[in-house]
Amino acid sequence: MINRIRTIRKEKGWTLADLAEACDPVTTPQTIGRLETGTRTLSLKWMERLGAALEVDPELLVRSEEKATAQIVATLDQDGPEALDAPCDALLATDLTQGGPLMVLEVSYPQGEYRPGDQLWLRQLDPEDAHKAINRDVLVPKKAGRFAFGRLIDRQEGLVGLLPPGHGQKQEIIAEPAWIAVAEMLIRRL
Repeated sequence: MINRIRTIRKEKGWTLADLAEACDPVTTPQTIGRLETGTRTLSLKWMERLGAALEVDPELLVRSEEKATAQIVATLDQDGPEALDAPCDALLATDLTQGGPLMVLEVSYPQGEYRPGDQLWLRQLDPEDAHKAINRDVLVPKKAGRFAFGRLIDRQEGLVGLLPPGHGQKQEIIAEPAWIAVAEMLIRRL
C-alpha cells in the first residue's frame, strides 16, 4: 500500500509539526515523517488518528499500488506550463473536506456562469451554519419536492434569501429550509 499522508498534508499547507500537533494525542514530527515514508507501519489506529487530524476519511490516506490515480504533472504559471520535480497524486477538493453529505446539481440550461453539462458539487449544511455560505451559490429545498438555487445573500432567523443566477430574476426567500447545500466544486467537460 502507498500512503498519501504527505500529499494531503501539503494540500492543506501543513508542516510535519502542524500535523503532529493536530493529532490526538499529540505526537512528534519525526513520527509523522516515518509514517509518511513507510519506515513506521501505518496501522488502522494511526490511520484513524491521522484522518481525524487532517479531517479526511481514513481510507483516503492509502491507495492500492495496482490502481493508477490521477497525477499532477505540471503547473501553469505566467511563463507557461512547468513540469514538477516529481508527479504527485491529485486529490479532489471534496476529499479534503468533511461535513454533511455531498450532492450534485446538473445544469441542463445556461444560467449565469453555468453551462449545460456542468455539474456543481455541493456539501449539505445545517441551516444554523448558513452564515458560512453567505455570498456563495447554494441549493435549498422548498416544499413539494422543489428547490431554489442561487447566491445566498441574506440570512435571518428561519429565512434565507437567494439571488438566482439568471439575468433579471428576483430574490427568492425560503422559510425554514431543512438544509442548505453550498457549492464546493464545479466540474465542466471541455
